[in-house]
This record gives sequence, C-alpha cells and structure tokens, in this order.
Amino acid sequence: MITALQFADGPPAILKASRLIIAIGAVIAMGSVLLVFQLGQPRIFMSMSRDGLLPPVFCRVHPKFKTPYVGTILTGLFVATFAAFANIAEVVDLTNIGTLFAFILVSIGVIVLRRTDPDRPRPFRVPWVPITPMISVVACFYLMYKLPGITWIRFGIWLLVGLVIYFLYGARHSRLRNAKPNA
Repeated sequence: MITALQFADGPPAILKASRLIIAIGAVIAMGSVLLVFQLGQPRIFMSMSRDGLLPPVFCRVHPKFKTPYVGTILTGLFVATFAAFANIAEVVDLTNIGTLFAFILVSIGVIVLRRTDPDRPRPFRVPWVPITPMISVVACFYLMYKLPGITWIRFGIWLLVGLVIYFLYGARHSRLRNAKPNA
C-alpha cells in the first residue's frame, strides 16, 4: 500500500522542483545572514571599543577601505574556526538562545527607558508599553525554555565569560559609565 508521502516511481517532478527551490532559498538565506553578521559584528565591536568596553585595537579603521578591519579579521577567524569544528545543530541552538536573550534584554530596556527617561526623543515608539515588551519577554523565554539543556549550559558559560570580561576590563574602561554626571 502506498501512503501519501510514498510514490511508486519516486516523487513527482513538482515535488523535486519545490525541494530544489527550498534548498536554493536556504543557501541564499544562510549566505545573506552570514554576510550581514560579518558586516555588523565588527562595527558593534568598534562601538564597544569607542566606549572603552573593548581594547582600542577594535577601533582601528583601515585607511583605504574605511572599515574596522581588526574586528572583521578576528570575527572571521572566530567564525571560521567554529564552522570547521562545531556541530551545526549545536551552533544553531546556541545562536538561537543568544539572539532570544538579546531580544529579552531589548524588551526590558524599552520598559526601563520609558520609565527612567520618558522625554527622550524617539523616532520610533513601541506601542502599548509595558504590555508589548512583556509579551516579547514571555514569548522569547518560552522559545529559550524549549531548547536542549546542553544549550543552556553553553549559554551560561558564554554569559559568564562575557561578564568576566566586562567586570575585569570593560567596567573600568567604560567612558559612558565613568562619565561625569554633568558632562
């Protein structure tokens, strides 16, 4: 007996074509995400370096191309090393938990800033604060909760490493944190 997903002579041509289209779309999507990451992360490092949260070497801009080349090279080496040795499923889970955690922090930040600095000029305002950000926090945490336990352990280790770097280096060097209140 043939079920709905089994075919006597193999899948029909339309199914083969749709699989090919989805596979091509996935490759293009992954490539574009990696490209945006490779363009964005060095600039985040450059901004953090300008504030003193990272060493000044991350502020260096290439004289000809006007890009933060040290951060670009280091980010590329880090990503390439991980890609060469890591299991893609585990990397995806770690990326998911990190991104969801960042979304949670942004949502909480919206609530905090709306209360602590209500008159700040905002080109975009989140509607229905604090309800919308709280829905975001709950939804992101639910998705995080569904990730495997080993992902939580790895996330905890990376978070701890980041906190150690911040408290040993960034907190003392932060220009924003050490700014005079009336400056």
